[in-house]
Amino acid sequence: MNLNQTKPQSDGNPPSTLQPCKHIMWLSLTHCSLNPGRVDHLYTFFVQWTPEKYTEAIKKHCQARHFRKKPKNRFFADKNVINSLFSNLNDNLKAANNWEFITVKQTKQHINLCNLEDFEEEEQEVEDDLPVLSDQSLLLDDHHLKTLVAHLPQRTQGYKWNLVYSTAIHGSSLKTLYRNMAGLDSPVLLVIKDMHKKVFGAFSSDPFRISKYCYGTGETFLFTFSPDFQQYKWSGENSYFVSGDLGSLQIGGGGGGFALWLDADLYHGASFSCPTFKNATLSTHEDFIVQDAEVWTVQN
Repeated sequence: MNLNQTKPQSDGNPPSTLQPCKHIMWLSLTHCSLNPGRVDHLYTFFVQWTPEKYTEAIKKHCQARHFRKKPKNRFFADKNVINSLFSNLNDNLKAANNWEFITVKQTKQHINLCNLEDFEEEEQEVEDDLPVLSDQSLLLDDHHLKTLVAHLPQRTQGYKWNLVYSTAIHGSSLKTLYRNMAGLDSPVLLVIKDMHKKVFGAFSSDPFRISKYCYGTGETFLFTFSPDFQQYKWSGENSYFVSGDLGSLQIGGGGGGFALWLDADLYHGASFSCPTFKNATLSTHEDFIVQDAEVWTVQN
């Protein structure tokens, strides 16, 4: 049997046939579980749940409730479920104001919204792992960027990366590289790709400049993707971090060769193992030709 709680016609007299309210509440009951006393309890439950739908006049005439045979293929509740419902009815009525009916459509919308929020959070987490670049890099993809960010000093985290120098934009000139960094006071990241497509470079705690003496701090390190990422930190053996003149730029030293050396045209380069970083050769071969180079500042 199905209980259909309905609304009387507007003439004020109990109708012979009740018209359904806008929101119809259905409860499937078996013959053995249905009796007038329980119907009264259920009606009281609905009245307290949605009092705004039952005015005093409606309540007066709503004592007449209609039953009709359960349509075919309708789901009906087990007797034990019905008994449990009515045994806990008083407790449920006390908390009725905190409950609400939602449709299957609303439930699906809520689930879809939650899934969308989870997806957006995951997407945001991925985006947060990548730095914001002032220009598109010709040498670094998302994998390179994500890996490098994880190994940069804490003081550089969260800052926008600004492209200071690029051979593709500014031409191959060490003098231009120095000029573009004049007045900077922030760490820089040098990225090189050789003719064998190998990407490597160095993080310098200080911007590149012409100097008679070595400069930099222990934050300076070397890196290479071959294709797995390798980082070479300061060994502590010496402080030959960075030095440069108009003829060349040198990073690391002390053992007869530089960890990374570039000529004035930023065309020829070399990489050797050195005591400063105890590194392996960064490039494909010790002597290499530069295909492209970029320098990024990683702090305001």
